[in-house]
Amino acid sequence: MASTSQAPNPGARTAHPDHLGHVIFIAAAAAMGGFLFGYDSSVINGAVEAIRDRYDVGSAVLAQVIAIALIGCAIGAATAGRIADRIGRIRCMQIAAVLFTVSAIGSALPFALWDLAMWRVIGGFAIGMASVIGPAYIAEVSPPAYRGRLGSFQQAAIVIGIAVSQLVNWGLLNAAGGDQRGELMGLEAWQVMLGVMVIPAVLYGLLSFAIPESPRFLVSVGRHERAKEILEEVEGKDVDFDARVAEIEHAMHSEEKSSFKDLLGGSFFFKPIVWVGIGLSVFQQFVGINVAFYYSSTLWQSVGVDPSQSFFYSFTTSIINIVGTVIAMIFVDRIGRKPLALIGSVGMVIGLALEAWAFSFDLVDGKLPATQGWVALIAAHVFVLFFALSWGVVVWVFLGEMFPNRIRAAALGVAASAQWIANWAITASFPSLADWNLSVTYVIYTIFAALSIPFVLRFVKETKGKALEEMG
Repeated sequence: MASTSQAPNPGARTAHPDHLGHVIFIAAAAAMGGFLFGYDSSVINGAVEAIRDRYDVGSAVLAQVIAIALIGCAIGAATAGRIADRIGRIRCMQIAAVLFTVSAIGSALPFALWDLAMWRVIGGFAIGMASVIGPAYIAEVSPPAYRGRLGSFQQAAIVIGIAVSQLVNWGLLNAAGGDQRGELMGLEAWQVMLGVMVIPAVLYGLLSFAIPESPRFLVSVGRHERAKEILEEVEGKDVDFDARVAEIEHAMHSEEKSSFKDLLGGSFFFKPIVWVGIGLSVFQQFVGINVAFYYSSTLWQSVGVDPSQSFFYSFTTSIINIVGTVIAMIFVDRIGRKPLALIGSVGMVIGLALEAWAFSFDLVDGKLPATQGWVALIAAHVFVLFFALSWGVVVWVFLGEMFPNRIRAAALGVAASAQWIANWAITASFPSLADWNLSVTYVIYTIFAALSIPFVLRFVKETKGKALEEMG
């Protein structure tokens, strides 16, 4: 599922002011999948210790239940493009909305640990679909002049979803008297936390009926007149729509044989550009960002912070995440993707190194010493801020833009799958690593953040201001 080709003439490179508001609505509606991506990914943060207690499991088993959703994510990401090319982007969104809804209900009402894990896999499949369909659809309906900023809607929605999930968890925890297993609405508090996702899942499904199908998909199934209507909606009337449709058809013709085999080549199995995409995805996860969103409550409790405060710190971290994402959205089309990535890497190294230092001290009366405790808390927020204003946004923008048209569909699927597999590796390993040595765990994340700097300098090319057909 590649992004639509863009016309080189000036009329196609800017949106008519009367249409920009409509384009923003379309992008925001599509990014609702990103909101669910963030919400479903991080809502489990509020249930980790309750699940450990209710089912009496150790860190290794607990980690697998938390991380197993990411296997579904990888499968969903790998298959979403092909599904969307067969039945359309909108139908793909609607399938994801149904899966999100089913997962929320099942996760809130599990019979045992095994079916909780199953519902999380189903939710993961929906997240994986949303992670691919959202950025690609937005790229296909966005005028080039606004594509970077509109593409950032996906990450903005993700971080808002994370923040809302943490705020909801914090509110529900307080309503249950500070006990994750306290009774609430006839269930335990953690079950309600997981079940609330039904609301945004249904909203996502409803919004999918209010936005148009991608012009690129319409052209692919021969609905040229409808494609022209959608192009007029998003690009204005000052465009030669016959030429635009012809251009899309020409670009699609070169992509018709896009498959996994097209990614092969070079000295190391994949083409070099595919490895760059995989590298971006892996570095984005190996800095340990999702530890902050899957395990932050558990992390803070492990160094002596009480549950209510730990939930609050998870929420404040999410707000910092939003602030950083807004900064990225402002600058991604101004200073470029590559400079933002480098700035973020330097900031993450500093934040992670300070966390590693703080966690190296022994607990006193079950808590970190006051100085180290404050350093750890501030450094965690610094790390999240620099991640959000850089890698959180630019990796998704890069993956939507960097691949040549002929291999974009397959390459995006492979890179997104690599991202979920890397996410799984970090998520599944953190509880056991933290039990072993929390400080060394953060040293490992610091090393990966540092290695991302030469990787970007050496291998990543700037995509700012380039039309998609220029990638090659």
